[in-house]
Amino acid sequence: MRIAILGAGIVGVTTAYELSRNPNYEIIVVDSATSPASEASATNAAMIAPGHAYAWASPKVPKILLKSIYRNDQAFRIRFRLDLDFWRWTAKFLKHCNHTDAVRNSLRKHTLCMYSQKRLQEIIAESKVDYDQVNKGLLFAYRSKASLNAGIEHSKLLSGNGQQMKVLSRPEIEEIEPALFQNTQNNIAGAIYCPTDETGNSNKFALELVKICEARGVNFQFETQVKQLIANSTTIREIGTSRGNVEGDLFIVALGAQSPLLLKPSGIDLPIYPVKGYSLSLPVEEKHAPLTIGTVDEDNLIALAPMGNLLRATATAEFAGYDSNHQPKDFQPMMKVVKDLLPNAANFSRPVYKTCFRPMTPQGTPYIGFCKYENLFINSGQGHMGWTMACGSARIAADLIEGKEPEIDFAPFNPMR
Repeated sequence: MRIAILGAGIVGVTTAYELSRNPNYEIIVVDSATSPASEASATNAAMIAPGHAYAWASPKVPKILLKSIYRNDQAFRIRFRLDLDFWRWTAKFLKHCNHTDAVRNSLRKHTLCMYSQKRLQEIIAESKVDYDQVNKGLLFAYRSKASLNAGIEHSKLLSGNGQQMKVLSRPEIEEIEPALFQNTQNNIAGAIYCPTDETGNSNKFALELVKICEARGVNFQFETQVKQLIANSTTIREIGTSRGNVEGDLFIVALGAQSPLLLKPSGIDLPIYPVKGYSLSLPVEEKHAPLTIGTVDEDNLIALAPMGNLLRATATAEFAGYDSNHQPKDFQPMMKVVKDLLPNAANFSRPVYKTCFRPMTPQGTPYIGFCKYENLFINSGQGHMGWTMACGSARIAADLIEGKEPEIDFAPFNPMR
């Protein structure tokens, strides 16, 4: 069987890896980028974080979005657009901003994230890939006693679903990560520690998997834009690309935030929307006292992670369509927090600013499964947790394509649900 995977981000690459185990498959991966996992997968928070698998759509978010209209320092920001898809997606997102849906969607996300981390660890054991992994857990730090208490209450949802968590006092935090106390005036009141969470470079991981896939015969075709699905009433016959048509027996859409642009002309209207994230990378040199464990400043919703010789900081979810424009001033709220918390951790004079599009669904869970046409498969919509969810999503996809029952219930992720 000839399989064409559309998209070579972390989800597309891991899907190719899982399917390439089967010698009966001829696999081609098509992507418009110049190299694998070089867009959103290279700009993420670097965290494998089941301990942070909460649904974005929650009762508190509408108020934050309203504030963002006149304040630029909000974790969620909305930029009104004359775009029907924007308004339709936002309406569906707001519909999920209630307690019942937030609990259900968070548990579904967490189950997939836990399974995906397990699958990641199995891949590491068999492939021995190096990707700047730090498996010391993650810290979720709170700046006030009130926010810590709220975080502890909130964490009961995931701890009740099997997530290991421990509440740490300020001295206990310093013992695990002294770098957080470079500024003795910082106001960290406490933290929730998830010892099984971790960090790693998803771009580097993907590059290593590509080498393995190529050794198994997978053909990666870069700098090739996927333009259209060419179908009859029941089947995709081929895809049109900037380098000619590509035939196949099965087509897997793993294009992240670009997925709906390809699918909609074929009558497949999956609510996946590009939510812009902001990423700041700072070089770490010998003179610095670097961060050694991934940390999330929960009061400011800024994620910090060691990534080889870099300090990665990510923040903000901006509802602004496919507008990738940014200016240094857009990163200043994030930069201020990082400098305050970690003044000696990196070289702040050499920042690299980037944005990416997170492929978000209103409920926060991805779409994994066959859709409309008998040979069209979707693996997209992993949102801000694409790195965390990738390996599990890929394994579920491979199982479904091979006619096997996935290890976890895939019904919540079925595009035809």
